[in-house]
Amino acid sequence: MNKTTTLILVSVLVVFGLIGIFVFTSFISQYNHIVTLNEDVDAKWAQVENQLQRRADLIPNLVETVKRYVKEEETIFTNIAEARSRIGSARNTGERMEAEGELGGFLSRLLMITENYPDLKASEQFTQLQSQLEGTENRISVERKRYNESVQAYNTSIKQFPGRFYAMLAGFEPREFFEASADAQAVPVVNFGEN
Repeated sequence: MNKTTTLILVSVLVVFGLIGIFVFTSFISQYNHIVTLNEDVDAKWAQVENQLQRRADLIPNLVETVKRYVKEEETIFTNIAEARSRIGSARNTGERMEAEGELGGFLSRLLMITENYPDLKASEQFTQLQSQLEGTENRISVERKRYNESVQAYNTSIKQFPGRFYAMLAGFEPREFFEASADAQAVPVVNFGEN
C-alpha cells in the first residue's frame, strides 16, 4: 500500500469514527432527555396522588359529619364507599382516573344534599371540612394541570424527530393524559324544590 492510499483509508476511518461518536453522543443525550421528561411525568402524577390521598383522608370525616344530620340519604354514602374501594383496587392510571372522577361526582352530590339541612350547614365541623375539601379540590385541579403539561412535553418529545427514533430504540411509550370522566362532562341538574 502506498502512502496516499493509507492516508485516504485513515481519513475515511476518522470520518466514520467521528460520525459514530456523534451518533452515540446524540443517542445518549436524547435518551437522557426522554428519561428526564418521563421522570417528570411520574413526579407530577405522584403530586396528583398526594392531593387525591388528602381528599380521600377528608372524605370519611365529611361523611360521618353529614350522616349525623342526614339519615335518609344512605345511597350517596354507599356510592362514595364503593367509589373509594374502586380507587384502592385500580390496576392502572386510567382506572384510577375514572374512579376518582366518579368519587368527585358523588362528593358534589353529597354537598348539594347538604343544602337541604340548615343545621348541618351551621355545624362548625362541617364548614371546616367543606372548606378543606374545597381547597383540596383546587389543589387537585392544579396538580392535574401540571401532570397533563408534563405528559404533553414528554409525548411531544417522543413523537418528534429525532426523539421518536430514539424513543423507539429505547422502548419509551406515550403516556396517558388525565381526562375528565363522562360524568364530569354532563350538565348538572339543579333543583331548588320547584316542579
